[in-house]
Amino acid sequence: MSWTEEKVAKLKELWGKGNTASQIAEIIGGISRNAVIGKAHRLNLSAKIKTRTATSSQIFENSIEQKGIKSNKGRKSKFKSLIIEKDFEPENPKQLEQLDESSCKWPIGHPDESSFYFCGRSSLKDFSYCKLHLLYAYQPKGKKEETTDKEEAPDFIKEKIQSA
Repeated sequence: MSWTEEKVAKLKELWGKGNTASQIAEIIGGISRNAVIGKAHRLNLSAKIKTRTATSSQIFENSIEQKGIKSNKGRKSKFKSLIIEKDFEPENPKQLEQLDESSCKWPIGHPDESSFYFCGRSSLKDFSYCKLHLLYAYQPKGKKEETTDKEEAPDFIKEKIQSA
């Protein structure tokens, strides 16, 4: 397949309008999506790639907003508030074969040990983990946990963290 001047002009026009490579390939006809991407790259057309932002903090903040709670707390205090919740679901140990779509799939222990299991709490919608393990697993880019806060946690919180 050869690129004619008309096809190149059409590619530039459609690319500038924000069409996807698949849409452009379909409109021009006789070329593949990859051919469109390759030609756009060779023509140095601006990349339309949007970087993916971490969704965990957005989802957490959205859930707080939906409940009508205003929060200016940092990530660490949000984590602590989840642990202290009175309705915190107890762990429901499950083996791999027992897991389903609504089970937290956070591994506990080492797979080679006989005591190995998965958390088994109810997972949050569209995630593989419960709300506690979601905070462990999904950390926003560029947001490092503050290590300067050395306050001592109460014993019951330490026990919850260790059992989680």
